[in-house]
Amino acid sequence: MNEVHVLFEGYSTQNPDGSMSANCSCVLIKTGEVRILVDSMTPWDGPKIKESLSQHHCLSQDDIDFVVSTHGHSDHVGNNNLFLKATHIVGHSMSHKDKYFEHDFDASSFTLSPGVFVKATPGHTLDSVSVIVTDTRLGTIAIVGDLFEKEEDLLDDQVWIEAGSENVSKQRQNRAAILALADQIVPGHGPMFSVHKAKVS
Repeated sequence: MNEVHVLFEGYSTQNPDGSMSANCSCVLIKTGEVRILVDSMTPWDGPKIKESLSQHHCLSQDDIDFVVSTHGHSDHVGNNNLFLKATHIVGHSMSHKDKYFEHDFDASSFTLSPGVFVKATPGHTLDSVSVIVTDTRLGTIAIVGDLFEKEEDLLDDQVWIEAGSENVSKQRQNRAAILALADQIVPGHGPMFSVHKAKVS
């Protein structure tokens, strides 16, 4: 069975001085012999990530096989450089060291391991991707970056639109597709939520 561990929940809050404090969700996926990290937070979070990995059966950054950044914003790629043995997927770009691999994410998903695949979900940025994990204790889990900011944006479109959207129409379409596909969603800036409960409320 595939395991999904939310190492850190994302957040975003408005400060009294008009600035915003924000960081993304950071997720570890363990499936058979493959270890995947999704979104590596800001450059100041490296020690936290390394400490959190060490609590999962003594994993280190060298045990990570894939790093997936759902898009290229700084709070999602800040510690990619810690994972030098991993293959990196940043949006639609896939590489290992100086070698780049061709894959048309718009045409088809990319399988990382049985039951785990990367799917194009443009909207927040045009090259945004989501990681879909099937066969978990909680059903199908979608780790979606900023396709969903947080559960609250299900009731208020302005939450995700004001957070930035390069294509509102595509983002709306992909949000609907993920809601139809997933049982649980890990959004970019909030805790994981149940799709079933969200639809009922």
